[in-house]
Amino acid sequence: MPNGVPPLASSGVFCATDSIVIDAPRDKVWAALLDFGSYKHWNPFVRNQTIISPNGSPAPDQTPVEGKTILMSPVHLPPTMDQPGWGGVHSTKVRITTIDHENYRAAWITAGFPTWLLFCERWQMLTEVEGGKTRYESIEVFKGPLAYIVWLWQGTALAKAVTGMAEGLKKWVEQGSQPSPA
Repeated sequence: MPNGVPPLASSGVFCATDSIVIDAPRDKVWAALLDFGSYKHWNPFVRNQTIISPNGSPAPDQTPVEGKTILMSPVHLPPTMDQPGWGGVHSTKVRITTIDHENYRAAWITAGFPTWLLFCERWQMLTEVEGGKTRYESIEVFKGPLAYIVWLWQGTALAKAVTGMAEGLKKWVEQGSQPSPA
């Protein structure tokens, strides 16, 4: 269960993780990471994130806050900015557990599944590195009996998706966070 720190990769059935250095200040990367509406322009993994109200409709306030639920849809596995092939579009709901503006950390856990059956915890963290750059790190740890099925069915695609998101965020921020022409 969430305890305010990222989980160890060894604590789950499997994990998807990546790290990349972005040539931009941490504040700029943080703003892009929390701007869910921009994901369709740069994120080949999670093409859209919408904060939803308890009845499932989009919440009037889309500000990420601990305790809110996010609908991630569509989720492309494997990651692509184009239309994925058959079986490549998914959706999921997560509950935000951490939005730490001071330490530049965001985390969420699966919602809608009994935690004993499937529990996923994802952390995204930003740290300053030399030369005014930012290291983006992401780890998602999968636990529970269904995690074995997810690992066999989509483990490789999830690893590629986390890498695709890191690379997309880097490119988006370094190019000035502007939508590409349609």
